[in-house]
Amino acid sequence: MPQYSSMDKDSLKEEYKKISEQYASYKEQELSLNMARGKPGAEQLDISNDMLNVLTPETMFKTEDCPDCRNYGGLSGIEEARKLFGDILGVSSENIFVGGNSSLNMMFDTIACMMEQGKNGEKPWNQQGKIKFLCPVPGYDRHFGVTQYFGIEMVNVPMTSTGPDMDIVEELVSKDSTIKGIWCVPKYSNPQGITYSDETVKRFAALKPAAKDFRIMWDNAYCIHDITDTPDTLLNIFDECKKTGNEDMVFEFCSTSKITFPGAGVAAIAASKANLELLEKRYNFQTIGYDKLNMLRHVLYFKNLDGVLEHMKKHKAILQPRFDMVTDKLEKELGGLGVANWTKPNGGYFVSVDVTDGCAKRVVALCKEAGVVLTGAGATYPYGNDPKDSNIRIAPTYPPISELETAMDIFCICTKMAALEKLIRNS
Repeated sequence: MPQYSSMDKDSLKEEYKKISEQYASYKEQELSLNMARGKPGAEQLDISNDMLNVLTPETMFKTEDCPDCRNYGGLSGIEEARKLFGDILGVSSENIFVGGNSSLNMMFDTIACMMEQGKNGEKPWNQQGKIKFLCPVPGYDRHFGVTQYFGIEMVNVPMTSTGPDMDIVEELVSKDSTIKGIWCVPKYSNPQGITYSDETVKRFAALKPAAKDFRIMWDNAYCIHDITDTPDTLLNIFDECKKTGNEDMVFEFCSTSKITFPGAGVAAIAASKANLELLEKRYNFQTIGYDKLNMLRHVLYFKNLDGVLEHMKKHKAILQPRFDMVTDKLEKELGGLGVANWTKPNGGYFVSVDVTDGCAKRVVALCKEAGVVLTGAGATYPYGNDPKDSNIRIAPTYPPISELETAMDIFCICTKMAALEKLIRNS
């Protein structure tokens, strides 16, 4: 099949008629398929079920620094959990704060803390007038939602194959003191699955912001979520910040949400001593301590980092066939037509697809009519505004693989239909 753009109008109409008939046959089936969010599927949740049985009266509910995890106290989390997260992120346990089940909640709290508490001689952000945040795009919609909630202006920074365009980042932060931070998903970025290069990480660590209270929000959600035999590697941002004297510039986040149970995992922040002290001032009034039994449950189940990594191999065995099927389907159905480009990540939870400019909303709408729910077009950009109306995030993890295959067939048909409609309209 030649590229659609090289076909004459009659050929385009003939192709559209054929594709429309395929689409109609799927609509008749009244399907209900969902690829909207990056949720673990039932198979993934099942592999952690044994963790529910590790807490017994025989464990005594005691830890190194907590006489009874059933009781109040332990604001920063039990030491064993701090060490486990420190090993995952490559930092000392002294630089770890372990919280509740949601890293997003901890990111929200961190922004709230900076809004309300001054740092480095600066006023709190909410007393500084108009402030801005840099947002690599396409990116994570919930990051953008947090920023928008606090009324912070968002500034798009394009992603490259090695991470955010650092020439733009460096120029903006060095000249504009109203820019207070940047969102980053440094390994297997959401949605493209890009891992920041060593050079990109080093340039982040060496930033010289005009704002003394500039912060990098380093959401390392997929730090150990590899799905191929050739996983990406990510340079340790804190090691690089030590070399440049910028340790206070970074808040790093991770959780077990996609390792064990999303609704009952454990989240953590890695930060400098000064930044942890700032956060603890807030947390000291917000809570008497998070769920230490859940922390203990995870520690007893995994024991150490090696136990976590062995567990992640089970996730990989479930997810790799799904991602392979998605990218193989895209290549088979759309390859060579000139109607879409997509990523083939080595890990994470998403495949990013760029369809014909001006067609993403139409593709999502067509899919919905045929019974396939996708993340909304525009969600990967601040304010839901994708200037090219082209990016769509595919989440292959939640549906059973048989449903996923059907959903991808429909997605490819809808991508062709939207592209053909535009070409016929403009020919």
